[in-house]
Amino acid sequence: MGAGHAHRLYRHGDSPVHGLPPHTKIAAVFAFVVVVVSTPRTAMWAFGLYAVLLAAVAALARVPAGFLLRRLLIEVPFVAFAVLLPFVAQGERTEVLGLSLSVNGLWGAWNVLAKGTLGVAASVLLAATTELRALLLGLQRLRLPPLLVQIASFMIRYGDVITDEMRRMRIARESRGFTARGLRHWGVLAKSAGALFIRSYERGERVHLAMISRGYAGAMPVIDEVRADRAQWSYALALPVSALVVCLLGWML
Repeated sequence: MGAGHAHRLYRHGDSPVHGLPPHTKIAAVFAFVVVVVSTPRTAMWAFGLYAVLLAAVAALARVPAGFLLRRLLIEVPFVAFAVLLPFVAQGERTEVLGLSLSVNGLWGAWNVLAKGTLGVAASVLLAATTELRALLLGLQRLRLPPLLVQIASFMIRYGDVITDEMRRMRIARESRGFTARGLRHWGVLAKSAGALFIRSYERGERVHLAMISRGYAGAMPVIDEVRADRAQWSYALALPVSALVVCLLGWML
């Protein structure tokens, strides 16, 4: 997989959560999200318990609340969509602060906000406690199609290369006195985007030829095999199992 690649979502630490094998954490987060999505939206207390479970994991992983909350801003577009639901949804309506809102829309907004926020928070915790390279190894260990793992690996590896190319092109434009101020400058930006695509495509071809010349045969070598014992699996699955108990109670009560 190559050398490690740190990213802004990762928070270095030596907590018990950091020490778990990556594939156990990926499986635990996936199972937790499935349980949360399966919970009836009317069991509002259940989502509060899910939040408590995630808070306990964050405390165990020593991830500060501020770090987690800042990363949750990624769901702002979904929040905006949820806010609109009570106004545009059909069906029975109710008065809230002088506004006529749809009852189904209110429940739909709550459903999106609660489940979406918990899912994003669980994903942020996974990224905060697992390096990118370890995530790729975990996906490979979980038997994800090798082609998808390789695509993700190259996206991570060369994302910074493309970003740096964009930065150099922007500096070149600005050094020639160009500043985008309106629609009449969109043509220049479109040509820059086309040039960036061609450069990226050509770079990809050169990288592929270099890999073939070094013996690449369609699969990346695994440098180290990450395994997990029964205790580590039990430790990782404590979160989704606890959430499953809450979900079942939500359906029965």
